[in-house]
Amino acid sequence: MSKVPHIVIIDDDHSVRKALKNLIGAMGYSVDVFGSAEAFLKSDAIQAASCVITDVQMPEMTGIELQRQLSAAGHRTPIIFMTADDSPRTRSRLLRAGAIGCLTKPLSEKSLLVYLRKALDR
Repeated sequence: MSKVPHIVIIDDDHSVRKALKNLIGAMGYSVDVFGSAEAFLKSDAIQAASCVITDVQMPEMTGIELQRQLSAAGHRTPIIFMTADDSPRTRSRLLRAGAIGCLTKPLSEKSLLVYLRKALDR
């Protein structure tokens, strides 16, 4: 029996965390949610994460800073970014930083599924 993928959601907006946890959990995945990148970094979820879905703009540490820290520590967990800024410049910057994908808020469920499958197929 194969292990159920573990998805981590990081967003400072409670309603986004709740909605994504419900959606991804309903798909059969194991889900952890965090209100900040710092909380995630202090948790045991780093080792279990199959994929991280994180907001770009958060009060303390941004999603890009989180990705840099994970990479520097040797973690190769696929990351999907979420952002309210759908500018080509932002999207390009995130993809160059190694993101699996960049979703614009409000999120498209279809796009989320595409990126999630891509991340888990790595």
